[in-house]
Amino acid sequence: MSIAAQPLTPEDPELSSWWLRTVLIVMVLGFAGLLAITALAYRNAPPIPARVVDAQGSPLFSGDDIRDGQAVFLKYGLMDNGSIWGHGAYLGPDYSAAALHRIGEDTAAAIAQQQHQQPLVALTPGQQAAVRAETAVELKTNRYDAVSDTLQLTAAEAAAYRQQLPYWTDYFLHPEGNGGLKAGLITDPAELHQFTAFVTWAAWASVANRPGENYSYTNNFPYDPAVGNIPVPDALLWSALSLIVLLAGIAVVLLMFGKFDYLGWISRGQHIHPHLLPGVASPGQRALVKFFVVVALLFLAQTLVGGAVAHYRADPGSFYGFQLETIFPSNLMRTWHLQTAIFWIATAYVAAALFLGRTLRSDEPRWFAPWVHLLFGAFVVVIGGSLLGEWLGISQMLGKWWFWLGNQGWEFLELGRIWQLLLVVGLLVWFALLWLLVRPRSLANPESKPLVKMFLFAAVAIPVFYIPALFFGAKTNYTVVDTWRFWIIHLWVEGFFEFFATTVVALTFYQLGLTRRNVALRVIYLDGILYFLGGLIGTGHHWYFTGQTSVNMAMSAMISVLEVVPLTLLTLDAWDFVRTTRGHCDVCGKSVAVPHRWTFYFLIAVGVWNFVGAGIFGFLINLPIVSYYEVGTQLTPNHGHAAMMGVFGMLALALMVFVLRQTSSDERWAGMEKYVRTGFWGTNIGLAMMVVFSLFPSGVLQVWDVIQHGYWHARALDYIASPRSHLIEWMRLPGDLVFIIFGAIPLTIAAVKGWLGVRATPPSD
Repeated sequence: MSIAAQPLTPEDPELSSWWLRTVLIVMVLGFAGLLAITALAYRNAPPIPARVVDAQGSPLFSGDDIRDGQAVFLKYGLMDNGSIWGHGAYLGPDYSAAALHRIGEDTAAAIAQQQHQQPLVALTPGQQAAVRAETAVELKTNRYDAVSDTLQLTAAEAAAYRQQLPYWTDYFLHPEGNGGLKAGLITDPAELHQFTAFVTWAAWASVANRPGENYSYTNNFPYDPAVGNIPVPDALLWSALSLIVLLAGIAVVLLMFGKFDYLGWISRGQHIHPHLLPGVASPGQRALVKFFVVVALLFLAQTLVGGAVAHYRADPGSFYGFQLETIFPSNLMRTWHLQTAIFWIATAYVAAALFLGRTLRSDEPRWFAPWVHLLFGAFVVVIGGSLLGEWLGISQMLGKWWFWLGNQGWEFLELGRIWQLLLVVGLLVWFALLWLLVRPRSLANPESKPLVKMFLFAAVAIPVFYIPALFFGAKTNYTVVDTWRFWIIHLWVEGFFEFFATTVVALTFYQLGLTRRNVALRVIYLDGILYFLGGLIGTGHHWYFTGQTSVNMAMSAMISVLEVVPLTLLTLDAWDFVRTTRGHCDVCGKSVAVPHRWTFYFLIAVGVWNFVGAGIFGFLINLPIVSYYEVGTQLTPNHGHAAMMGVFGMLALALMVFVLRQTSSDERWAGMEKYVRTGFWGTNIGLAMMVVFSLFPSGVLQVWDVIQHGYWHARALDYIASPRSHLIEWMRLPGDLVFIIFGAIPLTIAAVKGWLGVRATPPSD
């Protein structure tokens, strides 16, 4: 299948080498800063003492108990129920905040009884204030001795620790009180002791002052003034200074766009006529269509599972009269919700990259189609095996193999270690296929070589930057794990996946004849500079309160605000995208058949949601002082849904629609287009309804409760199960229904029809 491409013209000379050099300089400096922050995480992580003893020196628990307790936390999938230091799920409490507040209350009660021989509530306001102040001093005092590796608790703290065990024992008994966990999830006394040791250690690290400082290991997170946890001055200072950096960054980039009018996606002043002919597909491209059936089915499954997760927040005790938690507990549902999202989006990118790579050459290697089939089989095994393993792991049916074959328990990285290894191997094989397909000597148009090089560079980053997921285990220090975990969640997804997406879209526009080579190349370089400028060191905005020091807060706050800058530029190209879908050439004045109109509509949605979800909602929660009160509230999934689904999800759907249209004749597409049209409006309207009716107002009200009563209260059942909270959760139902019925289902039908149509049509080349 020979594809025409636009040759270089005298007006389209070779770009300056400083574009690429600038990208590389920004990356080198960004990674230097990110690696420095990562190294500091190892040095400054809260210590895990070998022994924890009471005031008389009697042992309470050990460092091994803490590590084993963290493994219990992961083994039972509790990071997909609640959170530690704000990171995790939102169905249950923040375990560290709940433990800290209970320890604070029990310590205050013990001091009141000791000093006044009365309960705390019976004291005068002055006496209560004095007891509260003494409680804060007692808890803030760090009694860890690094020489003997021993942490000593006061008599009041030790008594408070001993009262933790019955509380958590009771917590795991009742699904209606813990967000829909399986009844009696943890009953083994040894595991309950270990889990209590872990959350007590997390609470201690949250409140005890870091040596030589007047704030805790977690920068006084969570907010709980009753124990002396209030915002650190750094959070205010760096939030204010970062706003200056943001305004300066926007001003500089807008000045560049005003001065250099050739920046942007769409080429102006040239004939706009697509070069890729729909309905003409090679055997290898036809083989790739079945990937998008898997994409659509996983997308549909994710929406259904997501609806179940939302129901657990609205009514955790019953699923319309059925005890769903006995088979599909809430932590499993949320695990599947996250993993299916990652799988269907990544599968769409992988398949679309191979499809697009095939358009860059005039012939198809004989090995291409067989390897596509083999890669498809590997993906099905990894996806199906890991999802099944997560179910078996959370159900405690894998014994000691839970970490390797089941559910690792780390949010977003739940799949077992063996499945992770297979995924890395599969992605490396995918890149090898892509490289063999588009290596320079195979290109139909040599002028596309610079674009292809950036395409391959972005592609190889996908498997390479997933490898940090293998750098930690179940008992690695939580601060260290969260550091590497966000190398994946932020750097892999929001950094290199976004850069890869940019190269895919730019190359698609070039192949469609909508933009000249240099215009596409400038977009790739400019986006690379802007994304990496803010996105590498900016990864650290997830680490403000997870055991990192103020050094990370300063660097990350000042740099991460620049992530908003490229998102503001999306509005500059918005009208060009709209005009492109109207099928009219400004140069020759003729009507143009635009076979990929719905692909462009989904790309327009990507731009809108990128600005709203990643830009507005992301920046809303990004400043340290806002994040201090917000992290782990409903404003986090508000940003997550609008950014993850709105940006990466919509782009994956755009690529799916592109491939379906490209492999369908005009006649078959006429029968599929109505489903794509309905799916476009259903997904976008449904997502907007979720955000406007439920996620955003719920998040704002929850943050207000944090400010009023403390973080522990806003994450506790008393707040989550309040009538107002339940009402807002039920208000999400209409958006969910629109998204599923008018979004996911029609797009699944379109994918299946496209695949069946390809199978029923004789191959052509």
